[in-house]
Amino acid sequence: MTRGRVRRGRVVVGAFLAALLGVLAAAPAQAAGYRYWSFWERDGAQWTYATQGPGTARPDDGDVQGFRFSVSDDSKDSARPRGPAGFADICKDTPAKDGRKRVGLVIDFGTAGDAPDGERPPKPRTACAQVGEDATSAEALAAVAEPLRYDNKALLCAIEDYPKSGCGEQVSGDGDPSGKKSGTTEAQADTDEGDGGPSVGLIAGIAAVALLGGAGIWQARRRRG
Repeated sequence: MTRGRVRRGRVVVGAFLAALLGVLAAAPAQAAGYRYWSFWERDGAQWTYATQGPGTARPDDGDVQGFRFSVSDDSKDSARPRGPAGFADICKDTPAKDGRKRVGLVIDFGTAGDAPDGERPPKPRTACAQVGEDATSAEALAAVAEPLRYDNKALLCAIEDYPKSGCGEQVSGDGDPSGKKSGTTEAQADTDEGDGGPSVGLIAGIAAVALLGGAGIWQARRRRG
């Protein structure tokens, strides 16, 4: 009888251990992201992530480029600039000039969910930069959206003084230090706020651990009995 009880106890403990491992495996990982200005080029009807920085890229007359502020893990999931992006519309009020080129720019300051603590992003806008034929994308941006801020590694930190501080800082997967989420959709970003409570997976894991402990105590008592 004693051996049978021990075997049953081991079965119970094994079952709860398997359940706990399942909970831990299903719990989502907290990915880290970065808050920064990404740089884009317009390729036909879609945006493509630029292969070089604005300080070295030299757009042609008629090109459209975009800048988007957001929190993302890497270039593959970076948020694209929003709004109209047709060169004819952006530069319709800027006539062509000899020796100059026109570059359409889309400047998207992002959502409130991606904003640093205490800041609110301006609305996205477009601008037509008319610059010298050899001008870089950074020079085109400076012609229409000053002040710009760069760090000592030439990383673009702010456009039109937004954000006022910070530059490519890392934030946790569930939000920045203010508690704002980084993984929300754009429609949710302005309204969703983290409640700071424990996740369902964490609660389930704690419950499983408690049950495992209870099963171990029950088994020990049965042995003594």
